[in-house]
Amino acid sequence: MSTPERDPFGTEALRASVLRAWADSPTRFTEDTNAERDLRVGAYRDRLLVELAQNAADAALAAGVPGRLRVELAGGELRVANTGAPLDAVGVASLASLRASAKSGTQDTVGQFGVGFAAVLAVTSEPRVVSRTGGVAFSEARTREAVGHEPGRDGGVPVLRLPWPVEEAVPEGFDTEVRLPLREDVDPTALFARLTTEVEDLLLALPWLARVEVGDSVWERSAEDEQVVISAPDGTVRRWLVQGAPGGLWAVPVDSGPVPLESDVLHAPTPTDERLSLPARLIASVALEPSRRRVLPGADFTAPARAYPDLVRRFEPGQRLLLVPRAGFPLSEVDAKLREAVLAELAAQPWLTAKAGEIAPRRARVLDVESPELAAMLGEVVPRLVSVSGPEAVRVLAAVGAERLEIPELVELLTGAEHPPGWWRSLYDVLLSLVEAHWVSEEDLGALPVPLADGRTLPGPRGTLLFGASAELLDLLAGADVVGLRLVHPEAAHPLLERLGAREAGPAELLETPALRDAVERSAEDALSGLDIRPLVEAVLRLVSETGGEGLGALALPSEEGWRRAGELVLPTSPLLRVFDPEALGEEGPLSVLDEEFAQRWPSRVLTAVGVQDSFTVTAEGVRDLDLVADDAWPEALRLLAAERDTWQELTTGPTGHWLARNALLAGHAPDWWRLPEADALAGLYDPVPDVGIRADVLAAAGVRAELVVDDLEDAADLLDRLGDPARVVAPGLVARAHTELAKADLDWAELDAPERVRALDGTVVDAEHAAVLDRPWLAAVWPTGRLVAVPEGAEYLAELLDVPLLSELVSARLPEGEYVPWAELTAICLAAELLDIPLPEGGVVVHEELIVEIDGVKHDAPWWVESGSFHGEHHAEDTPAALARAFAWASGHWADRHLIETLLDDPDPLTLYT
Repeated sequence: MSTPERDPFGTEALRASVLRAWADSPTRFTEDTNAERDLRVGAYRDRLLVELAQNAADAALAAGVPGRLRVELAGGELRVANTGAPLDAVGVASLASLRASAKSGTQDTVGQFGVGFAAVLAVTSEPRVVSRTGGVAFSEARTREAVGHEPGRDGGVPVLRLPWPVEEAVPEGFDTEVRLPLREDVDPTALFARLTTEVEDLLLALPWLARVEVGDSVWERSAEDEQVVISAPDGTVRRWLVQGAPGGLWAVPVDSGPVPLESDVLHAPTPTDERLSLPARLIASVALEPSRRRVLPGADFTAPARAYPDLVRRFEPGQRLLLVPRAGFPLSEVDAKLREAVLAELAAQPWLTAKAGEIAPRRARVLDVESPELAAMLGEVVPRLVSVSGPEAVRVLAAVGAERLEIPELVELLTGAEHPPGWWRSLYDVLLSLVEAHWVSEEDLGALPVPLADGRTLPGPRGTLLFGASAELLDLLAGADVVGLRLVHPEAAHPLLERLGAREAGPAELLETPALRDAVERSAEDALSGLDIRPLVEAVLRLVSETGGEGLGALALPSEEGWRRAGELVLPTSPLLRVFDPEALGEEGPLSVLDEEFAQRWPSRVLTAVGVQDSFTVTAEGVRDLDLVADDAWPEALRLLAAERDTWQELTTGPTGHWLARNALLAGHAPDWWRLPEADALAGLYDPVPDVGIRADVLAAAGVRAELVVDDLEDAADLLDRLGDPARVVAPGLVARAHTELAKADLDWAELDAPERVRALDGTVVDAEHAAVLDRPWLAAVWPTGRLVAVPEGAEYLAELLDVPLLSELVSARLPEGEYVPWAELTAICLAAELLDIPLPEGGVVVHEELIVEIDGVKHDAPWWVESGSFHGEHHAEDTPAALARAFAWASGHWADRHLIETLLDDPDPLTLYT
């Protein structure tokens, strides 16, 4: 460095002044040394680029042209060049003073060559500043030389108190350059890397600085759409939205919306050490300590806080929540004061969007489920409801006083609201998506209002019906005013309602609802009381026409005499009118005829579906209204019954046939009085039915007898009368079959009068008091056939029925002596028993050449006998195959095989069994 010949900034005078001061006051030298050291290691540590950038911004402001700053390494020096106003004498004086600054005091001036220049001492002890107007240099070594080596001065010296003039050229395109020869302990690479991290913040904070170059890397600042745009060397562009505020401005990074800061520091306008947790950066003109790192006590942040909502309002409503400070511990005392002031302003000023405009959060209500669609729909319904929603919105806005609106409360607010059905359906669309996403529970929506087809709005879907129908049918149902019938308006029908308790209903389900059934049951009574039931009638018939119906017989319909229940009416064209007794039809009768004009308006299938009769009707008890058939119309009535599948099935399988058998009339008698012409086996007991023009199967189904059957006491009584009728000629076989049917009938004979006359085995009729029932087969030999009644089984039962004694009760016999022979000694018996696989019974038989029994002194021939009439008494038999066969069959319990045994006794050849 050459010694300059000129001193444009008067540095010689400055040095002389300082040296005199040190000489006059030795402590002043120590104070200056200590003060500079404090600035170097304390207040201005790590602020090299910040302080030099501030100087460059002030120079650009002074020149009125956006500035340019360049940082580079050259010859072991860090060189920082800038455009703008060049160095002047005032600036040099500021550089050489630790307690003064050349700042004009205006708001925009940051500090051109003020006390912050001490930051260069962190990297050098020989700084220089060169400019178009001249230059100055500072030197630790020259300062030591100037002050000598006096006692107490062998330590550090204040580098920036003694300036020397220098003559060096300024780089082309720049007005001033700071040149800093780096100390050996400074790593240039690390220094450059640190400086690059500070560039973007400096460009944002210093609006008069437009371009910064660090080596080959370039950052640029520009304005675009009210945003500060900072371009980085790698091509990335970062945008900041700025909002002016009294005494400063707010800035927040933006992309498609705000990109909130997670942590930052207060900028005044360059970074301080006051840590902040606000989403946006505050660049404020606030009183700082001389170090420019800390805010002076008592700083007031009311003015910038008041402008913070203005920044928030610059964004779309859905993005604004990002700028509300999040809950958390403040990072500094300044942070606490600033957060409190910002939150107070955000709570009080309108910036949240509601249907009526922007409102302040302290007046706002926030929906606690995230659904912009729902919030937008409900803006007109819920006062002060804002457009943002969801748990996060609730949490964020709670800090600024907003009220949380939960779904149950929302449902309560909706109760009574009047909206078109389509509006409600749109609401259900949104709510269903929330339910399916598990953000809203079905329980919370239990009282959700539902618009009904009749114009009412019901609180809660449970019990409602989702019924799709034409407007005409819905109008009819509405006009019917069915109490308790809750039909959802078709334009509001929605799957959500079904999930909440509404039921999907078609015409069939609607007809089954208790409300409609009750209305049908009351319809006749209502009609008689003067109520207009025509809408109900029309609606029910319309429903039935679409689906059919059952159990609607109570529906009132017009008859020729007035309103009657449908089940009491007959179609005007019904064939039943030909068979019913005329007295059964009319105002006083159980039935009436449906009004003819009304009947012509509806298909007969619809009218019969609600109970109007066109033919005989089958009920659970059988075919109804058979008791109304005229006496002379039964043949026609039976033909009608046979013509319909349902009535024919009931006739053949149900109780109707039994009723007809006793109550219908064919040729003056009930059907069961007659037999079918081809039922010859009943000839004698029953007469053939006359020709009444009815098929045989229909006659049989109606009760005309085809076989001998005893179903009840009435059958039994009739059969006994016929058996006891002397005018009837009955074949013996039919007599036996009749008595067998009577004996096996499981009836209570106590309710039946015993007959006066009975039919004997030979077909003759005998007074019951002279007859007996054969209960022991051997007794038949001693009793007249014309007085004997017999059945294969059940003799005791038949005797009770006829009130006739058992023959064994009347007969007591004396038997002659004979020869006792064990069964095993009877060869023919043993052969027959072996062929028939019959075990020989114990004991034997008393054999007689001729068996004569004596009864009351009268002797009778008896082929075989059992003494005392017991089953296990002593067996007697003549020595003949017929007698021995009967005795052995009875003793062995094989009575039914007696005739076969007899044959084998006559011819014991095994071939007898097969021929």
